[in-house]
Amino acid sequence: MESNSFMKYVANTSSMDWKPLVEENVDTRGIFYKVLHYDEEQKRPTTFILKFDEGASYPLHIHPGGEEAFILEGEAYFNETKLIKGDYLFTPKNYKHSVRSETGCQILFIVPEEVEIVKSK
Repeated sequence: MESNSFMKYVANTSSMDWKPLVEENVDTRGIFYKVLHYDEEQKRPTTFILKFDEGASYPLHIHPGGEEAFILEGEAYFNETKLIKGDYLFTPKNYKHSVRSETGCQILFIVPEEVEIVKSK
């Protein structure tokens, strides 16, 4: 039954519920997530899908290890660059950006290191 041993590596997203994204001191209203891969060593998800409701946004931040994003549905703005379904984005290490969606979207993210919010002065 080798095929069954693979099931521990499978994330069946259709059977997952969307969970509200909650982060301390960050306005994440209208953003929901599904975890695809949880890194036990880092104690955090490294691969996940975020769903942005219409008008939702995530504030200016960096990823010390960079980030990969693939637009699954809808459209999103990374800073002022509009990405649509099927677009892929790689951000280099420590690249400052925010994310927002005027119409709603779903984005697959691969984030090797924890996000850091950029504090406004």
